[in-house]
Amino acid sequence: MAFLLLGAAPEVRAQRGGRGGGSAAASDEKPDEGIPVTNPLVISKCGTCHAKDAKGNLSRISWERTTPEGWEEAIKRMVRLNGLTISPADARTVVKYLSTHHGLAPSEAKPVMYMPEHRLIDETLIPNDAVRGACTTCHAIGRALSWRRSKDDWKLLQNMHVALYAQAETHFRSAGRGGGAPPGQPPTVTVAPGTPPGPEPGEAALDFLSKSAPLHTPEWAEWRARLRVPRMAGKWLVSATVPGYGKYVGEMMIEPGPAEDEFKTSATLKSVLTGTVLKRTGTGLVYAGYSWRGRSKGTAAKNPKPDDANSDARETLWISPDQQWAEGRWFWGSYQEFGFDVKLVRAATEPTLVSVANYALKAGEVAQLKVYADALPATLDPADLDVGAGVKIKRLVSHTKTEFVAEVEVAKDAVPGKRDIAFGRSTLQGAFAVYDKVDYLKVTPETSLARLGSDVHPKGYQQFEAIGFNNGADGKPHTADDVELGPIDVNWAVEEFMAVYGDDDKAFVGNLSETAFFTPASDGPNPERKFSRNNYGDVWVVATAKKEKDKDGKPLTNRSYLVVTVPTYIKWDQPEVSQ
Repeated sequence: MAFLLLGAAPEVRAQRGGRGGGSAAASDEKPDEGIPVTNPLVISKCGTCHAKDAKGNLSRISWERTTPEGWEEAIKRMVRLNGLTISPADARTVVKYLSTHHGLAPSEAKPVMYMPEHRLIDETLIPNDAVRGACTTCHAIGRALSWRRSKDDWKLLQNMHVALYAQAETHFRSAGRGGGAPPGQPPTVTVAPGTPPGPEPGEAALDFLSKSAPLHTPEWAEWRARLRVPRMAGKWLVSATVPGYGKYVGEMMIEPGPAEDEFKTSATLKSVLTGTVLKRTGTGLVYAGYSWRGRSKGTAAKNPKPDDANSDARETLWISPDQQWAEGRWFWGSYQEFGFDVKLVRAATEPTLVSVANYALKAGEVAQLKVYADALPATLDPADLDVGAGVKIKRLVSHTKTEFVAEVEVAKDAVPGKRDIAFGRSTLQGAFAVYDKVDYLKVTPETSLARLGSDVHPKGYQQFEAIGFNNGADGKPHTADDVELGPIDVNWAVEEFMAVYGDDDKAFVGNLSETAFFTPASDGPNPERKFSRNNYGDVWVVATAKKEKDKDGKPLTNRSYLVVTVPTYIKWDQPEVSQ
């Protein structure tokens, strides 16, 4: 993700674009109305290059909307390339204003939250190979879809790419990319002789982005009307998971900070698996009424283990429009490979269900169901609890204000699927699963990346998990109705991914622990390898179930593809809007 998506300053506009690129003047369509800039500091700092018109619009800026990370990168690029001089305090004010008044609506930001959350995922937002070839050869499509622009501004952005990046025009033209096919492969779409060629990748991308990410949308118009000061102060109930560590529950106290959109935090989390307690303190800032960006400090030692859950973290949360709940990720590590997946619910005076220790219950069995909550009454009647169809509460084993344990019986004929738990007006949706058997495993992440390291460059690690699944009502694996059952007890191994003759990556790329934590090797060259090569390579990470078996009586197994690559020798611009 090396490319920056803010359009160039005015002096770059005249640069040549590829076919399908153009300028605002070349458009025959009626131009979009801009969004006026009213903040005096933004006008002062940006207006020297971005001309102001009679309506209060600043060129380019008034025809763009994006996330806090997008605006921060834009400011940094203006400093590097266009001579902007701005203090950190002023830059913070500018980012606040633009992220709120030229930002995204909550519903626009939610599909691309994986970008500020630094999640490693396989993107599903790419519409076709042409757009893939034009955009995602160099950066994630989520980077582009984190912006909203007028059609003319999307054209100017394309021109800017051609002006600044030598390979951009090649990617935008089908002659260089085979209609979006990967390098070295033939075009994915063949054209019969005499058939007019389809749009080039650059044209296809421009058409897709203009329609999918326009400047003006009903969602933005609605949110501008609803936008209000964030009222986050108070007690929030936290449920979280960390790969390799399992579930956590606890609370976070949020107090007002120095400004109406800034806050101080203190959180206490307890591991459901071990009972270990984590304490964190930090600060947060809310952009556009819903985008939380923060930092928190744990109690880790000066040089903690890479996966230490007490490590300092950056926080990214999407706050619900009614400001009653939030979800997102708190992450740490040089490569953001570790983190809490978190959900916050505002505490109330009445009982609130938070989480459940169990991932799944098996049909036909009696088990203990442990539920975490807040403000439970002194007396709890099992008849007031609903734990879902086919699950019966036999008795309450224990009960406090913050949790209860119930002995439950799951019917033999209970329908496999997720169950809700309800008490009073609080419902914990999809709290646990009911299943009759584990049909298959999935190793997560399914494709992953680790990095070699050295005394100078930190390593990039990876944590794996084996998740069990039931086939669901249709009886078929890998379909929409499959039921996730949580982590499964497995044995772990590394196997060779046969890519070349005499492949020996397994012996050199690193080590996998019994808990599926992968530690990459040190950087090379390694004299023990053929040709003294570096320790990079690709392998399979294989999980074999200890108990669950397939229809032939063999242990269930699955694997993940792991690439162990060279260190990050250079770090490009890193958005840090929380500070």
